[in-house]
Amino acid sequence: MRYLLITFFRKPGGQIDEQVGFSKKVRTSDLQTCNVIVDYLERKVLKCVIEGKITPTTFEAMNEYYKQVYPSMVEQLEKINGVK
Repeated sequence: MRYLLITFFRKPGGQIDEQVGFSKKVRTSDLQTCNVIVDYLERKVLKCVIEGKITPTTFEAMNEYYKQVYPSMVEQLEKINGVK
């Protein structure tokens, strides 16, 4: 696992759901469909699009946010990729 992949889906009632995945490589389809792609080996954000707008952010900010939301998953990514 190297990449954290997140896709947002808007339900008919307006609620937004989040689908989280992990991958060893980024595919063309991931670049087209995912809203957030974080590379844990290179420690950078490859893509961050929130509600159709490119959102500038840093690896550290994204890592801290998703560490609060998905602590065990982010901990595994950090361990595998040597993030301190």
